[in-house]
Amino acid sequence: MGRVKYIILFAIIATSTGLKAQQLPHYTQYMFNDFVINPAIAGVHDFYQIRTNHRFQWVGLTDPPMTNSIAFYGPHDKLDMGYGGYIYNDVTGPTSRAGITGSYAYNIAVTGDIRLSMGLSASIMQYRIDGTQLNPADVSDPSILTLVSTSYLPDAGLGLYLYADKFYVGLSAAQLLNNSVKIFDNKNGLNRLKTHINLIGAYRFQLDEDWLIEPSLMVKGTAPKELGFDITARTEWKKMLWAAVSYRYHDAVGIMLGYSFEEMLFFGYAYDIGISSLRKYNTGSHEIMIGYRFNAIK
Repeated sequence: MGRVKYIILFAIIATSTGLKAQQLPHYTQYMFNDFVINPAIAGVHDFYQIRTNHRFQWVGLTDPPMTNSIAFYGPHDKLDMGYGGYIYNDVTGPTSRAGITGSYAYNIAVTGDIRLSMGLSASIMQYRIDGTQLNPADVSDPSILTLVSTSYLPDAGLGLYLYADKFYVGLSAAQLLNNSVKIFDNKNGLNRLKTHINLIGAYRFQLDEDWLIEPSLMVKGTAPKELGFDITARTEWKKMLWAAVSYRYHDAVGIMLGYSFEEMLFFGYAYDIGISSLRKYNTGSHEIMIGYRFNAIK
């Protein structure tokens, strides 16, 4: 197969999954997508719900990243615990990640209305590289253009979530097993999945019966060097309409709009305006969130 095959594929993986960057998908609407980030969210609410997220990143580039996920989670009807799971698909050009994750969380009272939820997750991921989608200007080993490589990797995560009526703070870690992605007949793996952390916090200011303001912060990445952050300010009217602006460090400014129908159906949309060097080559990123909440069971 030759060394050229590995050099090219190494470059693909480094840019698509990030040897020194974020290996997990971005979510501008992270405050409405917290379960796929932190397994401790299972059981926090007194109802089951379904959430779907669809992100179309860097529209205008050839084969830009696209992420889809759907989650289902909620509490035990009698015990202070919760369960849930989600499936996802994350595609960037010739590379793709797809997987299924199951989570369990146990919830305890701390003091007053403050509670702490502790969660664990287990997952299986399919990592795929499709050489038939490559179109290099010059390649000395044409056989690479006919090959498809698929790897299956187990993984695990954990999370903590401290919350009350007016605030929440969540800390989670993903990709704890640090598996290596193996490419074709390379037995040692070319790219190791790094453990990623997410720290999310928010405080709710209730201005009056109708208006609420919620600033939030998310710090994410691989500690200690490759960390970034998102800052978001969201306002909500009568628990029905919301709007927000966000800033992602050295990456994008986001604008969000959302609607809740009788606190049962939820719709959200986010548009990211790039501020990095890539802004010259794309028209921004779009993200759609749809949710459905079942009747309370606790």
